[in-house]
Amino acid sequence: MPDMNLNHDPEPSGSWLTCMQKGNFEDAWKFSDIALAEGVNRDYDSLPRHLQNIWNGTPLNGKRVLVRCYHGLGDTIQFIRYAPLLKRIAAEVIVWAQPVLIDLLKSVSGIDQLLPLHDGVPEVEYDVDIEVMELPFIFRSSIETIPSTIPYLHVEPLKTSATNKNLTVGLSWHPSNWAPERSIPFPLLKDLMQIPGVDILILQADAPAAGWEEGYGIHPGEFDLYNYARTIKGLDLMITIDSMQAHLAGALDVPVWTLLRKNADWRWMENRNDSPWYPSMKLFRQTEEGDWTSVIDTVASELKKVAYNRP
Repeated sequence: MPDMNLNHDPEPSGSWLTCMQKGNFEDAWKFSDIALAEGVNRDYDSLPRHLQNIWNGTPLNGKRVLVRCYHGLGDTIQFIRYAPLLKRIAAEVIVWAQPVLIDLLKSVSGIDQLLPLHDGVPEVEYDVDIEVMELPFIFRSSIETIPSTIPYLHVEPLKTSATNKNLTVGLSWHPSNWAPERSIPFPLLKDLMQIPGVDILILQADAPAAGWEEGYGIHPGEFDLYNYARTIKGLDLMITIDSMQAHLAGALDVPVWTLLRKNADWRWMENRNDSPWYPSMKLFRQTEEGDWTSVIDTVASELKKVAYNRP
């Protein structure tokens, strides 16, 4: 989405980032319009993919549109919801996506071709190309018009060895290394695993390296991403930090509690405990930067209530 760091000042004042954090998408697109007109960040050779703006303003109607997925897995999962909307106006929708997502994205409506992303050039003919995160801007989304057909990813649930009579909860607490401030120290999570009527599944990738201690929770092993999605689909609830897992659970319409640092990413906006992107999501926010203890205390209290009231 061009460009979140502009200093231009269309009315009202602010920036792309502050507008998005406040849920004022309409004003955020004014900044995006300026970036588009000025060709900001169009030096492809010197910028990493995730900083490249792709769309040059060419209309998409009746065109063969290549959707490049240059950001993270969670970003692709979040914004691929626009594929059906794009297909309504485009002659063909071609998605160039991360290889690990291909099998999962086969269930998304509106995609004509799925190609595995690589470091070369796309081996397909197209008329216009866009980056997947530019789709909200292209369609001038507001909070009210975010595509709301949920779920838009579809898999058959994969049941685990958890006790059927208990609440089955997935848990992930450590992101990739690029965002360590989102990580929760594992010892803070131990109390969640002592709650009666709750089976905690350890769905953290490489859990031992992320601090997991054997004897806490049920570790079902490692999965490829498709079967990981099937495992999440079989849960009663997913609890996770801001990561791909949050987007995956939300896109599958699985109840998900997302635990956020105080200075959370723009997509979760400000002062909300819900998300217009994912109806099944509840947000738990730090009140002080770095204080996960109070967040986990609140989560534990809420989890006890859910387990107690389980039919």
